[in-house]
Amino acid sequence: MVRGLILWFFLASPSFAQTYDLLIRNAHIVDGAGSPWFLGDVAVQGDRIAAMGQLRDVSAKFTVDATGLTLAPGFIDTHSHGLRGIQAAPAAENLIRQGVTTIIEGPDGSSPLPIRPFLNQIAGHLGVNFGLLVGHGTIRSKVMGSQNRQATAAELDQMRALARQAMLDGAFGLSTGLFYVPGNYASTEEVIELGKVVGSLGGLHTSHMRNEGALVLDSVKETIRIGEEGHLPTQVTHHKIIGKQNWGLSRETLRLVEEARARGVDVTVDAYPYTASSTGLGALFPQWSLAGGSKALVERLAAPESRARIKAEIIDRILNDRGAGDPANVVIASCGFDSSLAGKSLADIARAQGRAVNPESATEVAIELQLKGSCSAIYHAISEEDVERILRYPFTMIVSDGGIPAFGLDLPHPRNYGTFARIMGRYVREKKVLLLEDAVHRMSGLPARRFGLQDRGMISPGMKADLVLFDPATITDKSDYIHPHQYSVGVDSVWVNGVAAMRQGKMTGALGGRPLYGPAVKQ
Repeated sequence: MVRGLILWFFLASPSFAQTYDLLIRNAHIVDGAGSPWFLGDVAVQGDRIAAMGQLRDVSAKFTVDATGLTLAPGFIDTHSHGLRGIQAAPAAENLIRQGVTTIIEGPDGSSPLPIRPFLNQIAGHLGVNFGLLVGHGTIRSKVMGSQNRQATAAELDQMRALARQAMLDGAFGLSTGLFYVPGNYASTEEVIELGKVVGSLGGLHTSHMRNEGALVLDSVKETIRIGEEGHLPTQVTHHKIIGKQNWGLSRETLRLVEEARARGVDVTVDAYPYTASSTGLGALFPQWSLAGGSKALVERLAAPESRARIKAEIIDRILNDRGAGDPANVVIASCGFDSSLAGKSLADIARAQGRAVNPESATEVAIELQLKGSCSAIYHAISEEDVERILRYPFTMIVSDGGIPAFGLDLPHPRNYGTFARIMGRYVREKKVLLLEDAVHRMSGLPARRFGLQDRGMISPGMKADLVLFDPATITDKSDYIHPHQYSVGVDSVWVNGVAAMRQGKMTGALGGRPLYGPAVKQ
């Protein structure tokens, strides 16, 4: 045993170490814990960080001089819609160029099911690490379809069983999309029951809440209640305040979060740094009108009474919710049936059709588009003051709510290309909303601990070598709403599990990402 300890000392000590695979010298190291930066070197062996400090007597197969650059843990995006994109473009260049090395998919209540076959399928074809939440909406749809009613006892048992199996297959927790169909039809009690199953297996809950506008306070309370009564960590995801008359309510939502934390509820927040959201055009429709699918919607719109109700609610959402009072604020990102509509607002389309530009005509346009197959839209309805207040909150993580879009196709939200670089450029360097070390912590160490990624999110010996080397003076987002397909700049090099995905600003083509498995899977 003594001989083994001596051998370990010789191999572990920098003075006697074998040649490392990678040595990054003279970096400003921001370790992901929120600690002040320090000047030092980091050595990597295989897929792990082997040593750090002043490594003057060591050598490596590949050495990087990081003078003037900052080395941080790879950024972790815990609210990603990269599921489809990662299969079409596994190198995930838009993410790598922001410094993102890990994504968690399956948010907003929607995910693959079953979990394990999907993770097995993508193994070996990943440029970034990939984990999954299981979607409550997906589970509910599997058992009940899109029916607008409460679950029976037998149906709830089936949902519990699916949630349990998803956790055993590798899910990190349960996501809810209580704004969306069919999640919107579920009671809080239904979600709490599934939360108990997920929490018993070490998982957490994240929620696209029922309402992010006038009823946002009730929605935050519901999210907190799910965690409190379900006995699991709970998270207000992509937190925002929608609708001009609601701006400023982030003061109250964050107060609710803080009060819950004070009484022992494990509740946190995540957010993206933009004043526009993006989702399907169906977000303008009352959820009851979407029950049963497109055929049922057509029937409701054909009946004068229900059509009048639907129109009234869409008008209200244009005026007081996602439209922020003006149909020009609802801009089409993509339409599968007509690519020429990308970039045009509801006001633009109404005008082109010779209609008056007002909420009533915009509502007719929205109905027509929905009946043709719907579209994805960008909604300009958030205030900068709320964005900054939410970002400042110490338990707010950074997420993109974006994915891996086909480069050059349609006009997607710029968050797909810019979120993490935008934090560093706009909110750290320019506006000084966050300190550099704090921003890195919100994008690495904090989400890693929140999602149980015990071997990621920190620069420390023994941790996985997910690393990003960037220039804090130049890192910034280039993507905007008019020209979204622009990569971020300022990231020099990125390593995923010790594999160089990018060197000196150039993609290598190497795929170092791996499937990640949640707390119920023994690895």
